Amino acid sequence: MPPFATTRRVEFGDTDMAGIMHFANFFRFMEVAETDFLHALGLSVSRRAEGWGFPRVSAACDYRRPARFEDVLTVAVAVERVGAKSVSYRFDFTNQRGEEVAVGRVTTVFCRDAGPGRIESAEIPADIRAKLGG
Repeated sequence: MPPFATTRRVEFGDTDMAGIMHFANFFRFMEVAETDFLHALGLSVSRRAEGWGFPRVSAACDYRRPARFEDVLTVAVAVERVGAKSVSYRFDFTNQRGEEVAVGRVTTVFCRDAGPGRIESAEIPADIRAKLGG
């Protein structure tokens, strides 16, 4: 699968009083990058009309250096693993100077609607698995 990357500017509202991106906003940037990646494959994190989605079951981020107000971050997305029911992603953040800023990881599980207010994990369908490189 060819590499995928998206860019996003650190906005004032993404930062703390020191002008440094708040740690929690890295997770928002990962979610946007994942969504962009899936859209590029013709997929989505959720298809409510079809009764399925990929909720997150694990998320982590290791911070290497601060991202600051008005930095333009590149977020490279890689599928690390496609399991029977789960997908694990890696997100590599670099700034406009090419410096490593952070490395994040997210694991999602394919789930189907199991009735009112309930979901259950299920095997990833073959067509979706193929698009994810699994």
